[in-house]
Amino acid sequence: MPHVELRRVEDGRQVCYAPHSHTQWSLGAITKGNSTFHYRDGDYLVGAGDLVLMNPGWVHACNPIENQPWAYLMMYVDATWLTNLRYQEGLLSAPWWQDISTAIISDDTWYERYCRVAGCLLDSQRDLLDKETEVVQFLSDLMHQLASQPAEPMPQAPEAVKELVAYLDNYAAEDVFLEELCARSGYSQGHLIRAFKQYFGLTPRAYLINRRVQYGQNELKNGKPIAEAALNAGFADQSHFQRTFKRLVAATPNQYRFSSTDIDK
Repeated sequence: MPHVELRRVEDGRQVCYAPHSHTQWSLGAITKGNSTFHYRDGDYLVGAGDLVLMNPGWVHACNPIENQPWAYLMMYVDATWLTNLRYQEGLLSAPWWQDISTAIISDDTWYERYCRVAGCLLDSQRDLLDKETEVVQFLSDLMHQLASQPAEPMPQAPEAVKELVAYLDNYAAEDVFLEELCARSGYSQGHLIRAFKQYFGLTPRAYLINRRVQYGQNELKNGKPIAEAALNAGFADQSHFQRTFKRLVAATPNQYRFSSTDIDK
């Protein structure tokens, strides 16, 4: 099931996230304690029994409160796969991703269903067909539930900024300089940084680093050695890759590589 990843953290005090985003749609469950949830422009307090939802590309961070214990489960769903599911269910008029406005679900029934699906995925005694069925049933039902809550349209970035985002996506592993981005957009340095933060929640440099980590994750999932993944993703060396990876993913590249291998098996 390459379209689904599941992460379980038993002591959230051991992980802290810098603001970041994912290419996948993400759905998390707070299983113990409380934490802060920064999502786009909002800040929330979430606790055990809450579900948190994150659209692809939306900046967020979930962190402990004054070193208080908390635990969570996080499911990452491939956006293309989920788009096709929503389209096949008649929830989208075309097979193109549409953001979901809901950020938090506080409902015992949905929380319990989520935990049952997570338990199924983590159970080595359940076969693949069983796991696929549980995931499809749960996500289909949830997408129908959320369909009546369309996302508020995100402010559209100027074309010059969109073109820079596409450029950074295509050349994330290359050396990119602010002067070059300014020359491409016609913006001053200050204007460019402000525009990027306004529309994408990150500075151009932070966006670039986030993309490099995402690329590195994909390399690790495809079985590349850490050193090779680091170089392919544009990091100067393995140690820099490891530090940055842990800051955004809250796991070391080695931990991520082995957990991804276990899931694939």
